[in-house]
Amino acid sequence: MLKLLKRVSYSAAILAILFMFFQVIADLYLPTLTSNIIDNGVAKGNIDYIWHTGFVMIGISLLGILAAVGNTYFATRESQKLGRQLRSDVYAKVERFSNREFDSFGTASLITRTTNDVTQVQMVTQMFLRIMINAPIMLVGASFLAYQKDAQLTKIFFVVIPIMLVVVGIIMFLAVPLFKSMQKKTDRLNLVFREGLTGVRVIRAFDKTKYEENRFNNANLDYTNTAIKVNTIVALMMPLMTLIMSGTNIAITWFGGHYIAEQTLEVGNLIAFMTYAMQILMSFMMLSMIFIMVPRAQASADRINEVLDAKDKILDPTVPKVIEAAGDQTTLVFDHVNYRYNGAENLALEDVHFKAKAGETVAIIGGTGSGKTTLINLIPRLLDIESGEIRLNGVSISEMKQHDLRELIGFVPQKAVLFSGTIRENMQYGVADASDETIWKALEIAQAKDFVSKLPKQLDARVEQGGGNFSGGQRQRLAIARALVKIADVYVFDDSFSALDFKTDANLRKALNQEITDSIVVIVAQRVSTVMDADTILVLEEGKVVGQGKHAELMETNETYREIVSSQLREEDL
Repeated sequence: MLKLLKRVSYSAAILAILFMFFQVIADLYLPTLTSNIIDNGVAKGNIDYIWHTGFVMIGISLLGILAAVGNTYFATRESQKLGRQLRSDVYAKVERFSNREFDSFGTASLITRTTNDVTQVQMVTQMFLRIMINAPIMLVGASFLAYQKDAQLTKIFFVVIPIMLVVVGIIMFLAVPLFKSMQKKTDRLNLVFREGLTGVRVIRAFDKTKYEENRFNNANLDYTNTAIKVNTIVALMMPLMTLIMSGTNIAITWFGGHYIAEQTLEVGNLIAFMTYAMQILMSFMMLSMIFIMVPRAQASADRINEVLDAKDKILDPTVPKVIEAAGDQTTLVFDHVNYRYNGAENLALEDVHFKAKAGETVAIIGGTGSGKTTLINLIPRLLDIESGEIRLNGVSISEMKQHDLRELIGFVPQKAVLFSGTIRENMQYGVADASDETIWKALEIAQAKDFVSKLPKQLDARVEQGGGNFSGGQRQRLAIARALVKIADVYVFDDSFSALDFKTDANLRKALNQEITDSIVVIVAQRVSTVMDADTILVLEEGKVVGQGKHAELMETNETYREIVSSQLREEDL
């Protein structure tokens, strides 16, 4: 928690403390003035003294209000700035995560940490700059002034305060573990809810709506029961504290009445003492609330720090090599590359070796789980190899900055991801200043020009979240066009033609061959028709390259490739 609070501006924190100090002084001085009015004004019938002291009280009250406003302003501003900074830092950190870190945290947990956990830290920061500073100053000041008014009555606190400490200790013992568990239950709730939203079509198709509703209701009920339980426990604090304070008032009135009767205590001092007693007890109550909230915020702070302190698995070199676009001199080499997923016994890719140069198309084909997507994720260094070397334009990709590497690559992932906005904004995602002419050219190559030109607003047509207002084939073509807007040395297509019909697929590949002549094209595909025209076809099986060459060569020499082809094409087609 302290690690995160270091981000708060020291100057703003000092100003918040100063304003709070002035507010507490005003609050502590008012009961003394009230006592003076009663003893020196009302008791003696001195009207002028009452008016004069009354105006002083109004002035001090106004100063106290201004100090409270100043403290609230700086406390709120700094807590909100801290929340904004933490959300930005967590988001920026997550954006740099490799697949390994994503898997270790989970999407639902990362969302909770960025929202709910940051809110907890933000709230406690505000409490720290207001209540946590107010309570101890008020406690010390009120105790000193109460002792000045009557030392004998202060003995009551030797009984009351231990009782309060016991009550607060029991409540903390019961509530703090529940507060910590609520964060994990929030993760679970977000996970189930997110799966229900993203998988709604599958849920309906399998008629599992009731099952998923029950699954969500169970997670929701678990969270709700815990929240009810912990809030019920915490809610007991207020009536118990009220009972203790009421008992304290009765005791003060009882003993104070005897002291007044014995003429050892004035009425005004008794009233001031009662006010100070309430301030002391309220300070204890505020501190107890803080002690309950801080452990929950500490749990949230630990979860945030887990993300911020997570070490990046894929790092830029200390002294990176500068690499520039090579155009028609582009080369890509996989030199006996091995890759293993975290914790796996067996290699996911073993001894992958091939070369490609500008103008060539490399196609990768193989059964499900053979390592096709893993292989192409190594090119932009979304995954880091275990051994071997990958060289782009003669430079090992591990010796260049990730940013510089990815600037040379146009990438289309397996799942076509579009962002909310317009078609133009999506097309300019890789090239911010791309002209309409460039965009239309990319759309034409990707076979998307026809349907985009028919939209009412064309390039300014709205794209909903995830491209939900387009079909699967349209989303794929738009994602392909977005990659083609960028002039790259290597274009990578990860099974990006799967939603296209055979005619569109053929037209798109023909356009790529005609237009992309100074770059390397790497295609992952399941269809034989998509890969058969490639300059080099890599046949993967269980992470190994079991065949490499052109279509005709592989038909003659590679049994695995022949099996794939025969499973898709009839004898007469062959």
